[in-house]
Amino acid sequence: MHVPADVTDLALASAGRKRIEWAAQAMPVLASIEDEFRRERPLEGVALGACLHVTTETARLMQVLKAGGARIALCASNPLSTQDDVAASLVVHDGISVYARRGEDRETYFNHIHAVLDTRPRLTMDDGADLVSTIHTDRRDLMEGVLGGTEETTTGVIRLRSMAEKGVLGYPIIAVNDADTKHLFDNRYGTGQSTVDGIIRATNRLLAGSTFVVSGYGWCGRGVAMRASGLGARVIVTEVDPLRALEAVMDGYTVTTMDEAAAVGDFFCTVTGDMHVLRREHFEKMKDGAILCNSGHFDVEIELPALADLAVQRRQIRKEVEEFLLADGRRINVLAEGRLVNLAAAEGHPSSVMDMSFANQALCAAHLARNGHGGSPRVLPVPPEIDRKIARIKLRSMGVVIDSLTPEQEKYLSSWEMGT
Repeated sequence: MHVPADVTDLALASAGRKRIEWAAQAMPVLASIEDEFRRERPLEGVALGACLHVTTETARLMQVLKAGGARIALCASNPLSTQDDVAASLVVHDGISVYARRGEDRETYFNHIHAVLDTRPRLTMDDGADLVSTIHTDRRDLMEGVLGGTEETTTGVIRLRSMAEKGVLGYPIIAVNDADTKHLFDNRYGTGQSTVDGIIRATNRLLAGSTFVVSGYGWCGRGVAMRASGLGARVIVTEVDPLRALEAVMDGYTVTTMDEAAAVGDFFCTVTGDMHVLRREHFEKMKDGAILCNSGHFDVEIELPALADLAVQRRQIRKEVEEFLLADGRRINVLAEGRLVNLAAAEGHPSSVMDMSFANQALCAAHLARNGHGGSPRVLPVPPEIDRKIARIKLRSMGVVIDSLTPEQEKYLSSWEMGT
């Protein structure tokens, strides 16, 4: 059977299948949900359009959704995050339409999004909200047929909440990112490990003894700071939110402005979800050899046009390292074109943490399919029962047993009469 697709090389499918199988060994929650989906088929015949990082972990999610009966079309949510062998395997071995090529240009990227939308999805699944925003701008003819969607990332949820506040969001979307079993683990432990992994793979530089600047102290920033500190770096945090800044101080980090940090940092990592966090006035203060990277979703956190304007020469000095030579002889190095360093220079989050994130995606998709349109067009929380179900399965897979409330304790917690 012909499977519509646009991938780099179908001959890579065998290698991709092995890597997917390796990831599956560390994803017991999805395995449990896959068994449930095979029995219950909650997505029977539902067209599902997904715009996600095409990695081994995403492949497992696609397999689970297909087991639930979904008809899937998948495209990449970042031009540099696709694992070409995984994309090929999904087409060849799973019969899933994939439109993703590592290194694709902007035109191809959006052509792939439109190819997914051409399947007229009833459910959308996003990582950064590019699929949703394209529906709302260029493909409004599809809006009426969409039951709902899910969003994986902080950046995407910010965009969707803005759309909802301005009254332009056309259908309900569940903020998977905000589930406790997602952001408390994926954002913190996943981003922390995979970002540092990407930096080390790209540079082969020692973090111990260095000064490592983390911009943004949300859950992702917390994770990056924790892992860099654990490897012996002196961590500086920059923030605009006073509560997060205060928390970073209480966690033992130096907190200051980027103007101050720019002059002393060896490594800079942005994880804010905002634009131009590192910009011209910061580049002008940086020391020779400074290394810049981004682990926020879009490649706008580092003002690369300004850096290019300052440079008298640019060269690719390592596979994922571009050196910008300034007029005064200083060299500033940018990793992975300013895109997600953990996916462009490494392999993204470890499978065991994506197990919970993608379990949320699968169960939320089934929830939307079962409950129709799901109400007004707004950003919805993950149902608490889904969060708890995933936590229970994960604990069971780890061999962890927890206590249960006694009837007496339940009565006490639900009453107001009993006090001191």
